[in-house]
Amino acid sequence: MSRRAPIRALAHLAVVGLCAMLLAGVLAPSIAAAQPAATPPPAAAAATAPAGAPATPPVEKAWWETKADEPYVYDGTYWLPPAASTTAQGPDDLFIWVLGLSAFFFFVITGAVIYFVIKYRHRPGHKAEPSPEHHDVLEITWTIIPTIIVVILFVYGWRSYISMTSIPETRAENQIAVTGQKWNWTFRYYNGVEDNVLHVPQDQPVKLTMTSTDVLHSFFIPVFRIKQDVVPRRYSYVWFWPTKTGVFRVYCTEYCGKDHSLMKTKVVVHTSGDYERYLSEAFTKQNAMSGAALGEAVYKKKGCEGCHTLDGSVRLGPTFKGQFGTQVKLADGSTVPMDETYIRTSLQSPQGQSRPGFPPSMPVIPLSDKEIEGVIEFIKAQK
Repeated sequence: MSRRAPIRALAHLAVVGLCAMLLAGVLAPSIAAAQPAATPPPAAAAATAPAGAPATPPVEKAWWETKADEPYVYDGTYWLPPAASTTAQGPDDLFIWVLGLSAFFFFVITGAVIYFVIKYRHRPGHKAEPSPEHHDVLEITWTIIPTIIVVILFVYGWRSYISMTSIPETRAENQIAVTGQKWNWTFRYYNGVEDNVLHVPQDQPVKLTMTSTDVLHSFFIPVFRIKQDVVPRRYSYVWFWPTKTGVFRVYCTEYCGKDHSLMKTKVVVHTSGDYERYLSEAFTKQNAMSGAALGEAVYKKKGCEGCHTLDGSVRLGPTFKGQFGTQVKLADGSTVPMDETYIRTSLQSPQGQSRPGFPPSMPVIPLSDKEIEGVIEFIKAQK
């Protein structure tokens, strides 16, 4: 057998593998186009009011809340979700190159193995030929080429990493404080507005300063190609430059407890003018709230609904329905009335008011006196 035959065979198979890879790249957009458009989940059926109950007027949503209820944007490719930030190009290119190289070498190596197994299989009347012990050209080639590929990928990846971790100067309106807790995200803006949906402007750099009140979390926005751990008692940072308006998904990608998979929210990218309008009008609405309406906003935006229900069912914490005015048994065996003092103490020092049958896992949530009074009125209203 000629010593050049395996090399020629490898070369032919490499060409075949490359053609297959290129064909897959050409067909990928067509496959993506054939995918059915994503549809929003059907709206939950409205609860039927009991007979004789007074009709409750529907609460009118603010325009930014209506905007956040719009369907998620999905116009990505077969391989990746849509890219909606300036820093997405680097990771996307690197992913495509690594995927292409992996596919190429998979076909080349698998094809070579199959070819040689068939060609040099044992057959009656054929004497086994001695294998060559050494082939300088082949060994140098398969050492130099992979080394060059790895170095190129490293340099490109390093440049993308530096770009994604070098935070540019941002204006105060675009610097947002993020707090992760089981199982909720809270976003606080420079003027004191708080929301559990992230609102950001288009075509401007945005910086997030993040921390956690309890355990490890991980903040992930797929369309921006950013992911950063959120750690208790320390701050981490991430930035992005949105390029598309719309509503996109936000996840926690660190297993943080039983309901980790439910710890998701959304980011709404506004045009520049609408973003400033959101900050101004949300500030006005937040400051105008009081009483039970303020307490409901705290209940929804501070993650209380993740543990406490309003329908009598039990989650990690007791329900709020019909609790005010009852007698509450504590973990130490004592009994106290469920009144204003109990609620305030439970918010400011939750471990001192733990109840049997529920884990002492409620964190201390910083609330103003006005917000605490609102929560008290909200719990009173849960008959």
